[in-house]
Amino acid sequence: MKNALIAAASLAAIAAAVPAAAQAQDAATTNAGAYVNLNLGIGSYGSADVKVIQGRAGYRFNDWIGVEGELATGLDSDKDTISGVRVKQTLKHEAAAYLVGFAPIAANTDLIARVGYGTTKAKVSAAGVSASDSNESFNYGVGAQHRFDGVNGVRADFTRQEFNNGGGHANVWTVGYTRKF
Repeated sequence: MKNALIAAASLAAIAAAVPAAAQAQDAATTNAGAYVNLNLGIGSYGSADVKVIQGRAGYRFNDWIGVEGELATGLDSDKDTISGVRVKQTLKHEAAAYLVGFAPIAANTDLIARVGYGTTKAKVSAAGVSASDSNESFNYGVGAQHRFDGVNGVRADFTRQEFNNGGGHANVWTVGYTRKF
């Protein structure tokens, strides 16, 4: 009888310890923490379609909310003929900050929505004359990411930039590498 009570008490202790260990493991594998992205993409800025390279650094507070900063530059210029004049349009740089919402849909896979504010500087050259201008924008977008090993993965997204003061809009599609720290 005494051995049966000891065995029952041992089983009860193990049964209590297993969920606690599982909970500790879940806390260790949470999605919270810093991450970076390196992306290539195409930005459609009115009449210009420019290849872009972006770098992002972010911090995810929990499974659902994070923040990120983004820097980008154009990889080449777009050349168009506008009213009979050859025009070269170049993205000099972009910078933006975002609030990011994550929706985990599977292990290591998230849908992403983000909203933020940024600035863009572009340069236009035609007939030996050039001009540069900057404009701020309200930005929003959606995307998805998947980490193959819990740390390294791929992210694809779309961002819409609505420029201030009637400056038009831009659509930016990107795909790239993501790493969680």
